[in-house]
Amino acid sequence: MLLFRILSRLPLWLLHSFGALAGWLVFASSRTYRQRYLANAHAAGQNWAAVRGGIASAGRLMAELPWLWLRPAGKDLGQALRWDGAEIIQAALAQHRGLVLLTPHLGCFEICAQAYAERFGQDKVPITVLFRPARQAWLRRVVDASRGRPGLETAPATLSGVRQMIRALRQGQCIGLLPDQVPPVGLGVWAPFFGQPAYTMTLAARLLQQTGAAAVLIWGERLPRGQGYVVHVLPAPVIEAGIASEAAATRINQAMEQLILLAPSQYLWGYHRYKEPRGLDIGAAPAQES
Repeated sequence: MLLFRILSRLPLWLLHSFGALAGWLVFASSRTYRQRYLANAHAAGQNWAAVRGGIASAGRLMAELPWLWLRPAGKDLGQALRWDGAEIIQAALAQHRGLVLLTPHLGCFEICAQAYAERFGQDKVPITVLFRPARQAWLRRVVDASRGRPGLETAPATLSGVRQMIRALRQGQCIGLLPDQVPPVGLGVWAPFFGQPAYTMTLAARLLQQTGAAAVLIWGERLPRGQGYVVHVLPAPVIEAGIASEAAATRINQAMEQLILLAPSQYLWGYHRYKEPRGLDIGAAPAQES
């Protein structure tokens, strides 16, 4: 906890420098991580030049967390944040039918909820984000403090958390999800992701179908030399009420792919996207194409 507080006082450019070095050290020292990173990039048709920047980017993701989490609640992001497409969110909120923000493991996804809360959440339309509580007690305290900001609420990745998100949408509020996160067994379907079968959550599509909420794509671009972030907002695919779970998951995966290909050097290629969810019969997974 003390170390996090010390690191949170360092300038962003210095944290990102430390993070870039750490990212390369992990890539060089972990064969398993390195092989998964390169295999995922290859499956997406990306060459080394396109994805090598993601090694440092993964380290920057971790190094910037103290700055993001322990920044005083009364201190906004200020000059460290710019918007691209905020009018898309404004138009969606004007419909008063709830809004779902969808982002992959791309760039600084932590910044998206904070940026939304600062611009739209305080005294207007708050955002609720789904999260898995940390196992370590000290880290849970840090995360709880960081995400307990004006206009920003959290929901645990449990049935009660899902109900909380449904209530928020039906009240015309906003929620945030990472739909490329591998869900627990029974809460997803197999759908293609960059041409490979990936166990994909059905929650995002079900929330849209059950509540009639609007959806947008959003991701936080990390600027070079610690200059801050640009939050990009784009239209999301339409998920009709009657569409099957596999088709809906495929459509959302395709949208995530399009975002990732905008900035492949900021995607977490080392994320274990194609893993088997715990407890699932291995035979249920479609055969991988060679």
